[in-house]
This record gives sequence, structure tokens and C-alpha cells, in this order.
Amino acid sequence: MFSPCLQSEAVFPGGMDSVQVLDAPEADVAADHHDCVDVTSWVSVCPRGLWSVQKTLTHSGSQRKIFNPGEAPSAAYKPRLGSLCHVRVCLKDDTGQDEIPPSEKRDETQQGVILNVPGAAIPQRRLDAVLQVELGDWTTLRLGEGHCDVTEACVEAMRAGDSCEIRLTPANGAELCPSQPMQEIRATVELSDFTPGKESWQMSPGEKWEWVRSHKERGGQRFRSGDVWGAADSYSRALKLVIALQGCEADRKERQTEERSATTAEDEPSCPTVDQVQSMKAELHSNLSLCQLKLKQPVRAKESAAKATRLVPGGAKAWYRLGQACQMVNELEEARLAFRELLKLQPDSTAAVKALKDIASQEKQSNAQLGQRLSKMFS
Repeated sequence: MFSPCLQSEAVFPGGMDSVQVLDAPEADVAADHHDCVDVTSWVSVCPRGLWSVQKTLTHSGSQRKIFNPGEAPSAAYKPRLGSLCHVRVCLKDDTGQDEIPPSEKRDETQQGVILNVPGAAIPQRRLDAVLQVELGDWTTLRLGEGHCDVTEACVEAMRAGDSCEIRLTPANGAELCPSQPMQEIRATVELSDFTPGKESWQMSPGEKWEWVRSHKERGGQRFRSGDVWGAADSYSRALKLVIALQGCEADRKERQTEERSATTAEDEPSCPTVDQVQSMKAELHSNLSLCQLKLKQPVRAKESAAKATRLVPGGAKAWYRLGQACQMVNELEEARLAFRELLKLQPDSTAAVKALKDIASQEKQSNAQLGQRLSKMFS
């Protein structure tokens, strides 16, 4: 899966890279005449926390055509990064029935209508809902953007015409949403059509870089709107892709050489330099550290901030966040060193001066408590 496992060891309690996704072996589309059922479990990111998801997917025997006549059926088997997916999510009622029955088959005249509209509108992300789609209505999601982590994770393993049932329960103390206050959410997810996308390894460095920048910008927007979990997810997605750009400098030079002797597409994104990649990684780790501090994950925040300072030692924000994280886990000497590094970069930083005073006060209080315990032991 793309969304639930990105940089999970740094973001999510317990780490989600250990989640096993069980998919039945894929057969040739032409030879697949019978329905088959897959059951999968994972943890998804929602605005108010993490939710456990169990999905039961039934592959339909006959598959719809994908809207790209030049692509082989095996290549267009399932949506990939960047695919525009036409989906519908319907909640189930207490009897287990869909509140709006899923369609057996869409009107053929409607296929591709939304998908062929450039820049199809994506619904606004809501902080008061677990499922980030308009329930009961057909909508378009761009796979990989993380708008609705639950729905995207479902769609990644689906083919056009498939439907699946999902059951969601709060994980790791996730807050219940006012619009969906039930302890358990049950729904049906349908995938009608999708446009072709790409696997990450099929992308050029320039294309990966565009995705990285988009995730970073989206993370900042989410953080400012109060969607800290969503921001952490965006930064994690960006880090997953930027890691693959570490060795693209040689590729960039090779492409520059080729461009001098051949005409290339004018709109092809340019490949970043090594310095740009290094700086981006540092910013992403620093921003992720801030999210983890807000989510009360100081150990992971410390790890992320430390990575940022190693990548770009001159990053003042990363040193401040490292100091905060160390202070929260009571590693006062490490916190002091971090704030002193910040003062070297920003001598007038009142935040660093205040933090050092707080550490001195914290140490004084700790020493006084230790003295009282020792006096009781020997009195």
C-alpha cells in the first residue's frame, strides 16, 4: 500500500511498516472469469488520529476498460500513483445494508465523464470526519495525494468495477468525530473507473520531485488548518519519495547532456540537485518533528529533528524542536546542547534563552527531590 506505510516508523505509534497486506495472486485479466475475495487489515491516518481498517474485497469476474487505449491490460490492472479514481463510499446501517445501495453497473454513457475533465475538483478535507469523501455520491480522488487515506488504501488493490466492504475502529486513542460518533464504522467502497497512473519507480526524478513539493505544500496547509495527523501523513509521503532522489544527480547530468542533443517535452519537470534534495529532506524531517511534538510523540520527534540537524546543521528550527523533544523525555543535557546550538545560529533567540532557564530550573527541582529521597534513606 502507498499511504498507510509511509515513514510509519517515524510517525505512528507502533509503526505500520509491520502491517502485512494479504493479496491473492493476480491472474491474467482475460483468464479471470470468477469472483475472488481478499481480506486485508491495516491502520489508516484520519484527521483525529489512527483508525484500524479491515477490508473485504470481492474482485468481479468481468473488468471494465481503463481509459487509455494505448496501454496493455496488464499494465492498467489497478490504479497507481496519480490515477484519477471515480469512487463512491456508502455507510452501512445497523442491519448491515447500504444506506444508499451500490450500483450493480453504471450507465455506460457516464463512464469517463468526470475522469476526462482536467483538474477534476477534489472535495475539501474535513476535520470532523473519518471518511474524507461525500458519502453516497460518486466522487473523484487522485491516488497518492492522501485526501482520504482509508479510501485510497482500498482503491490501490481494486480494479475497475470492484467493490469492497470496510470496518473501521479507533486505534491508539483516536478521537471520535462528531459527524461519525459511532465506535465502529462500516461502509462499502466502489471503484467505477480510473485513469492510468505510474508506479514510483516508473517516474522520472523530476516527476518525483513535483510530488515531493506537492506533499510538502499540502502538509503545511493541513498543519495550519489544525489537521496535524494529515500534515504528518503528507510529510511522510514526501519523505518516502525524496529518499529515492538521493542518487539522481548522475541521472540529472545525463538528462542535461541528452537535452542538448535531442528535443524533450517542454513540460517535463526538472530534476533537483543534490543540495536541493538534502535541504528538502531536512525540512521534511523538521516539519515532521513539529507534528510529532503536537501529537505528543516526543521520542519520534527527537529522532526526526536529529535527522534534520545532521542533514543541515544550520537549520535553527530543527535544533529548537530537538531541544523541545529532549526536554519532554527528560534528557536535559541533550536539550541544553540543542538550545546552545540554536543560540550559535540565532544569538538573539529569546525562545532558546527561556528554554535554557527552564532546564536549569528543572534540574534544580530534580536535584532537590533527589536530595529529599536520599535524606529519608539515611535518616
